[in-house]
Amino acid sequence: MQPPSSLRSRPPEGARSGPGDPAPERRRFLDVKNLHAWYGESHVLHGVHFHVDEGEVVTLLGRNGAGRTSTLRAIMGLTGSRKGSIQVLGQEVVQMSTHRIARLGIGYCPEERGIFSSLSCEENLLLPPVLAPGGMPVEQIYAMFPNLQERASSQGTRLSGGEQQMLAVARILRTGAKLLLLDEISEGLAPVIVQKLAEMVLALRRQGYTIVMVEQNFRFAAPLADRFLVMEHGQVIQQFTQAELPSRIERLHEYLGV
Repeated sequence: MQPPSSLRSRPPEGARSGPGDPAPERRRFLDVKNLHAWYGESHVLHGVHFHVDEGEVVTLLGRNGAGRTSTLRAIMGLTGSRKGSIQVLGQEVVQMSTHRIARLGIGYCPEERGIFSSLSCEENLLLPPVLAPGGMPVEQIYAMFPNLQERASSQGTRLSGGEQQMLAVARILRTGAKLLLLDEISEGLAPVIVQKLAEMVLALRRQGYTIVMVEQNFRFAAPLADRFLVMEHGQVIQQFTQAELPSRIERLHEYLGV
């Protein structure tokens, strides 16, 4: 069965390769096994298990409360407590503090964006320190996000929602992060801005970045990801590839309510 036309989408012009294309064998960047996490007494993750290879785009799907954001936060050490195994390029990090995890080249872009209202766009961009080698230079960031260069001196909260989202992603690219954890980056944005964010994800993928996205907007995520993980009740209950997507559409309707 083919996905309905509303779920079929072509990558933007100029994309050299797409999700699901044959690729050489890649290193395992992130390996999560039997991950449990708590907020105080609340047990929110119940044995999460998945991996992400270097250069992959993986999307976590699921209804609100399924544990998707908590999974990203647990990877970064931002939950109250956690147990299990989280390996980054073979190094165990489940007992590490957040600042040490970030120095391994992981950047987290939370749903709330966290733009400082008292700082200009450029000051927000330059505020986080460079934590790992290979951070994207400001000139390259402005080439990727020309709106930010135009609004460099504007107060952070005077930017549009789309510009704030671009700034939130750009800020972690400068730090040297190569694994990007992106939480609901398309939420509440106009379709033209969502398309620009899709182009950004594809551009970063071509440059070798590894991306884990939490998305409620399946139409945004569908053409971008190499693999999809469906979460429910704090567990991964389904995994499938881009090539398997057409045969999973009906089940996804049931899980996601699209």
